[in-house]
Amino acid sequence: MAKMNFTHDVRALAGRFQLAGEFLQAEPFGRGHINDTYRVTTGHGLRTRYILQRLNPAVFPNPAAVMANIQRVSAHLSRKIAGEPDAARRVLRLVPALDESPYHRDAAGNWWRVYYYIERTRAVDVVETPAQAFAAAQAFGQFQKLLADLPAPRLQATIPDFHHTPKRWAALERAVTADAANRALKARAEIQFALQNQPLCRVLLDAHLPERATHNDTKLNNVLLDDATGEGVCVIDLDTVMPGLALYDFGDMVRSMTNPAPEAERDLAKVEMQFPVFEALLRGYLAAADFLTPAEMNLLPVAGQLITFELGLRFLTDFLSGDIYFKVQREGENLDRCRTQFKLFESIRRQEPAMSRLVASF
Repeated sequence: MAKMNFTHDVRALAGRFQLAGEFLQAEPFGRGHINDTYRVTTGHGLRTRYILQRLNPAVFPNPAAVMANIQRVSAHLSRKIAGEPDAARRVLRLVPALDESPYHRDAAGNWWRVYYYIERTRAVDVVETPAQAFAAAQAFGQFQKLLADLPAPRLQATIPDFHHTPKRWAALERAVTADAANRALKARAEIQFALQNQPLCRVLLDAHLPERATHNDTKLNNVLLDDATGEGVCVIDLDTVMPGLALYDFGDMVRSMTNPAPEAERDLAKVEMQFPVFEALLRGYLAAADFLTPAEMNLLPVAGQLITFELGLRFLTDFLSGDIYFKVQREGENLDRCRTQFKLFESIRRQEPAMSRLVASF
């Protein structure tokens, strides 16, 4: 076999885990921007495929906490669905390292893990039909429901205050005051818009909603869809699973799935919440998430507004700080991303009465 020009010695790394059969091949896999990911094939006549990943230390400075959470969550989910049809495809399953650990640390200190690859599924980046939105939302709702009785102790916060919107606001205030990149004048309208909507920041925190185990990155492509049926088979990318509010996850679904425009779309006329997709998300989520309290139900129409506004604040903060967190391909891209989120926020807010009527019908 020809030598593979990977950044890492994938063959050697795969050999540090309890894989079935000899190493045959590997290839870079997926479109993620955080972790290095490879699909590895082993075996002879009967072949098995796996996902080999390196955790990105810049994003997850405490990989031990990430792996401890994943190990607990995946084990709990496996117990909950044991005996159900196709159970092996419905939960991410870690493959132990040779020393029985759920990860391997290489000589450079990198943390690696291996999952069984889930066959006959696909990940979709942009909603093509409301049925896909329904399937993904149902999968995320079921994910939350199955974790509702996760035993103590509390999951670790792998990214502290990830959805603490008041702290995101405080970071924006500091960025405006410092104006480190001398860009405040270029973002004057966006800063004013943020200021006008600042009271939204505390709407979920002040509602005293119950803390739950949440996913915190509920994009469509974090649910694998069955090739044949389109059903949501498995929730993936568990690195951000930690304590949070159920509505953070629902709000991020609304933010990430209802708008067909790209994240840095400059033609803001194309940015709009598609109500049929919102309806599909709501119906799918509530088909599984039957544990929500009345207060959580009442705030479902607000959740998408909050998370969309919060991400707009983050993009604006990074633009003012000189693009130090989010990767950019051109100057001004983070400001365009901010504008897109703020326009989507306005669209969601404008449709809140119809959203509230729909929620009330359940």
